[in-house]
Amino acid sequence: FIDLSDDFFKDCEHKNKDWHKLVFSLSFFHAIIQERRKFGPLGFNIRYEVNDSDLSISYATLSMFINSVGADDRIPWDAMLYMTGHINYGGRVTDDWDRVCLLSILKKYYNQTVLEK
Repeated sequence: FIDLSDDFFKDCEHKNKDWHKLVFSLSFFHAIIQERRKFGPLGFNIRYEVNDSDLSISYATLSMFINSVGADDRIPWDAMLYMTGHINYGGRVTDDWDRVCLLSILKKYYNQTVLEK
């Protein structure tokens, strides 16, 4: 999260605080997934190579979704969960229980409550 520049935050056309909160939330999710890998079979059943490219494409996907909603429109949570959880991160997950675990963690960080004060 520290490596993100001010220009990165300015790139998103969505000018309210949702962008900043969701970027932090996504970064935190990525950190948790990275740390779980260190615990071997206690973290995931299979060791998956999760790297910064997964995070980068998830940032781009998040930006696309946030830029597509208007000021009064709802954020498409289901679509964001699917793209980030099933495709960006879950694309290489082969174990069903690992997928359930990954999506359960993501749902804690991609929801309406992260936008509240």
